[in-house]
Amino acid sequence: MSAFSANDKQFLLSLARSTVASRLKAGHRMVPPANLSPVVHETRGCFVTLHKQGALRGCIGTIEPVDALVEGVTENAINAAFHDPRFPPLKADELLQVNFEISVLTVPRTLVFNDGEDLKRQLKPGVHGVILSRGPRRATFLPQVWEQLPDPESFLGHLCQKGGLGSDCWRDSGTTVQVYEAEYFAE
Repeated sequence: MSAFSANDKQFLLSLARSTVASRLKAGHRMVPPANLSPVVHETRGCFVTLHKQGALRGCIGTIEPVDALVEGVTENAINAAFHDPRFPPLKADELLQVNFEISVLTVPRTLVFNDGEDLKRQLKPGVHGVILSRGPRRATFLPQVWEQLPDPESFLGHLCQKGGLGSDCWRDSGTTVQVYEAEYFAE
């Protein structure tokens, strides 16, 4: 069962969209609805993802729970729309063409594994988001990425490349692997 009511989900999605709209259109703001559950004020990690015609248009988030969810959604919506280094800043004429998705994360936990095969056995495709880190480099894929990369070796290899760690970094005992789960919802 979802920790978020339909009202909470709609509020958070509207908050993300209206935050971006307020940066693009002067005078635009959102009035929060009444009867929000306390869950939207919990300190949680979250990502805001923008899709345009089914393709990724921006995705930024915080893995660790550092802010209240409403603050995290606001900040990550701005960053996904205007500061994702993979894309140019969103323009006003694109706003109606993008869909917003929010992922709310559990606290990451470190996996202890003997080798690459053991790691693959412990992963739950479609359930686990994965964080790979070694030294100062770190990269994550949300659980939704398993839809595009369902093979664990391919998923992990792409994640290593995303982090600039070399495609086989996940097999290296010097790489830390953490997993988390996410509840996600979209417009």
